Amino acid sequence: MIFSKACEYGVRATLYIAHKSINQERATLKDIAVMIDSPVAFTAKILQQLTKQNIITSSKGPTGGFKFEGTKMKETKLLEVVETIDGKEMFTQCGLGLKECSENYPCPVHNEYKHIREGLLKMLQNTNIYEMAIGLENQETYLKR
Repeated sequence: MIFSKACEYGVRATLYIAHKSINQERATLKDIAVMIDSPVAFTAKILQQLTKQNIITSSKGPTGGFKFEGTKMKETKLLEVVETIDGKEMFTQCGLGLKECSENYPCPVHNEYKHIREGLLKMLQNTNIYEMAIGLENQETYLKR
């Protein structure tokens, strides 16, 4: 996959939280970790990043957990989650990890990888969290088997 493991977990966690938020529920750290099949401590660090960037909100206490506020999940593009965790570099880096790769000095996969990267960027820019969470809500898509 093109994303780091942390980013994969971050996207899954975000979608699970959105799914719960659709039903006006909060998702607890432990529930999220179980549902996305991620270690609890690692999940906590990812959720901390997402909270710090105001993608999701968190509250403490017996009725606490993580959720999306108001229309935030409809406004938040998948790209925001990916950039929060993996940064913007993934859309400019070489497909083979070379330090220097450009149109003038391309690596062997440069042209093909460029198209894949551009397609992925476009999908992430045009897809909001709500669109993805609705698939979970309608049981058309799944986060775990």
